[in-house]
Amino acid sequence: MHKLRENYHITAPGSPIDTSLGVRHLKLEIGAETFIINPVVLPHQGIDIILGMNWMTENNAVLDIGNRTIQLRSRVSGKVIWVHMPDMKHMVATVNATELDEIKEIPVVCDFPDVFPEELPGLPPDRDVEFRIDLVPGTAPVSKRPYRMAPDELKELKIQLQEQLDKGFIRPSSSPWGCPALFVEKKDQGGKRLCVDYRPLNAVTIKNKYPIPHIDILFDQLAGAKVFSKIDLRSGYYQIKIREEDIPKTAFSTRYGLYEYLVMSFGLTNAPAFFMYMMNSVFMNELDKFVVVFIDDILIYSKNEKEHEEHLRVVLTRLREHKLYAKFGKCAFRLKEVGFRGILRREKGVAVDPSKIKDVTNRKQPEAVTRDSEFSWSSGLLPPLYQGLLQNC
Repeated sequence: MHKLRENYHITAPGSPIDTSLGVRHLKLEIGAETFIINPVVLPHQGIDIILGMNWMTENNAVLDIGNRTIQLRSRVSGKVIWVHMPDMKHMVATVNATELDEIKEIPVVCDFPDVFPEELPGLPPDRDVEFRIDLVPGTAPVSKRPYRMAPDELKELKIQLQEQLDKGFIRPSSSPWGCPALFVEKKDQGGKRLCVDYRPLNAVTIKNKYPIPHIDILFDQLAGAKVFSKIDLRSGYYQIKIREEDIPKTAFSTRYGLYEYLVMSFGLTNAPAFFMYMMNSVFMNELDKFVVVFIDDILIYSKNEKEHEEHLRVVLTRLREHKLYAKFGKCAFRLKEVGFRGILRREKGVAVDPSKIKDVTNRKQPEAVTRDSEFSWSSGLLPPLYQGLLQNC
């Protein structure tokens, strides 16, 4: 349980409810399906969980008021989960929730609690490599005015600026450079992430051509694997320092002043390629033997449980040695099937993760040539592996 950034005043039948408490990474089990949620704690007796409209919309719940049922479709298997409520007067679902497994309960992982901190410990250590921003010769600094933000965004901006200042990730700047800051929605946990529109800087940056692997090539390495674990780094970009002379180039403008990043920021054109290079360097000895890496996602694969424990220990040791930190709530261990970058890998083969193609599968049948062309264009954006798997959906 943790204290929220601000108090919530909730209108409820009877009397309003005030709360300032929340829970991170709660495991909610409905039938055989598990959902990770970040609920607000209410002083209410008799109801374990209230699943609101936002959550049901995000998970494609279908409410049948007449029959008093909620239909949920598994994001992993694609199967339908039925929550039936024939005797209830109100459409309120109550389920039992259990806290996320503690690190100490997972073999091997329990020996590496320092790899899974609640927050990054501060600025990353000095490494052999630092992120650099090399510019096209003759480039002059570019400065743009701050973007206009709504009052609620300005409030959030102050909070996030202070958080990043406290952690040492940013500092006030007097740079001649300056790109405007903006917010983007976080897909995995809600809320807003502070980003910078670095398009003016990216346009004059010499591009890093380090290859980003195709997901189907990564999956070629998994033949014969039966046990999987996946590890997601915590704010991976913030675990890499920027070369000192390049820090002023990262300056960003806001309503509350000019700041610059000391760590690699979202939106920089060479960030994915550089991160890929660093991760490949860290795991070069293990790569394609029992590890594949895509940016900040690490997938460990083995033929049996005993072998997997050895592989998992090697990977966690590497992370500890290089002072790289993972987000426990987004990791999964000792799985028989695993979703990785939108693909499900099982012992018997691969399948598309249903949650990644729901916008395609939920489309209505085209009623006109223009709509048919639109569908063809959207499905054409899928990589070759996706397109082959879609034929079986």
